[in-house]
This record gives sequence, structure tokens and C-alpha cells, in this order.
Amino acid sequence: MSYQEFDLKGKVALVTGGNSGIGLGMADALARAGADVCVWGTNPDKNRAAEAQLSAHGVRALALQCDVSDESQVEESWEKTVTALGKVDSCFANAGIGGGSPLPFHEQPTDAWRKVWAVNLDGAFYTLRAAARHMVERGEGGRLVGTSSVSAIHGAPRGQAYASSKGALIAMMQGLAVELARYQITSNIVIPGWIETPMTQRNVGNERFEAAVIRRVPFRRWGTGDDFGGIAVYLASDASRYHTGDSFVIDGGYTRF
Repeated sequence: MSYQEFDLKGKVALVTGGNSGIGLGMADALARAGADVCVWGTNPDKNRAAEAQLSAHGVRALALQCDVSDESQVEESWEKTVTALGKVDSCFANAGIGGGSPLPFHEQPTDAWRKVWAVNLDGAFYTLRAAARHMVERGEGGRLVGTSSVSAIHGAPRGQAYASSKGALIAMMQGLAVELARYQITSNIVIPGWIETPMTQRNVGNERFEAAVIRRVPFRRWGTGDDFGGIAVYLASDASRYHTGDSFVIDGGYTRF
């Protein structure tokens, strides 16, 4: 007999940036556990493919085109999600863009900095604010999850915009954990290591990079989106109802080597 608290039938999950990579790995596992799932993404082709993949698990699935850096798009997409699926029990603020710069820090332009923060932090704020409002008003609790990066806890040369946006997200989630616990809403953060995604594709197969970085991963491989399915199901499930304010580092041991 399976552990019933992991059964997500009757629950609805939203995953931003859920049409590929870590987000799709999360969304697919949530659907396989029985949840109805909505994903937001900016690429129409990837959205259609993700919706078809999720629907194949016999759940209600929806993919919406949404740029989370645009506040009005987030609000509109939230309303569409709730209208289509009735509610949102768990919200995964996963959408993000990379911020590695070819320029040293003292030469980096302001607009590049702001572009990264607009998606990675402002977008998470817009999304989580809508989710928190919905969950507080419903009065039935909920789950908030953010996706950060090991760059937030390790030095990242020429990646200060990305790293600082992900570090700020950790702080945001910790504050939400304290403020929203009275509403039975948990708030946790997932911290991925080196994961094979569209964002990291240029380094996959790069012998010099992999010799310097992936060799340091005790598992000696890139992570994949599927490696995040288990933590997504746990955090969306009743099994995590008293677990809040935590950070889950999923990096194959990279930060411990």
C-alpha cells in the first residue's frame, strides 16, 4: 500500500517555467501523483508539448503563455488558471533566466542586471503574491515553493545578477514561511546544483567545463529535471504540512565536496 499522504488526487499545482527542465520534471511528477497541473512558459511550442505530456497522465493539464516579469500577465494568467482548474493548492515559482555575463562585474550594464532581477525576483514576487492572496482567501492552507540555485550560496564570477536574485528569493521564502504559517501555508525553497536544462545547454558536453565542474559532483553527472520530481511531490503533499522555512539542496553533493 502506498503512503496516502503522497497521493495528490484532487489537488491543483501551478509550476511557472514548467514547460522544460526542472519545472517540467516537477510538473510531470505532480501529474503522475494525481494532481491537476498548470504550467506557465513563454515558448508556445514547449507549452503545447508540456500540456500534451502532462495530459497523458490522465489529469487535467493546462499550459499558459506568461512572462512572469510582466505583472499584468501574471495576474491575468492566475485568473485563467483558477477559472480553468478551480483553485491552486501548491505554487512553484520556478521560472528564471540565466545571468552569466561576458563582462567583468565593473563593466556590466545596468539593463542586464535589471533584466535578470525582473524575471527571477520580481516575477517570483508577482507569482507568490497572487498565490498567497488566493490561499489566504480560500482558508484551506497551501504550499509555496521557490527555485533558487547553488550560485546563491557559492561564489559565481560574472554571475552576480543571477546569484543575488536567487539569494534574495531564499530570503523571501523564509519570510513567507514565518508570516503565512498562521494560514496553514508552507513556504520552502529548492536549491538546484548543475542541472541539464536549456539554461545550461551550452556547457553540456563542453569537456573543459565538465572537467572543472561536473567532475566535482560526487555523482559525476549532470542533474536532470526528473531529479526534482520527488521533492515536488513531497512539498505539494499532505506529508509536508508541518515542514516550512526549509531549503532543499539538490546538487548530487556538489556543495559538500
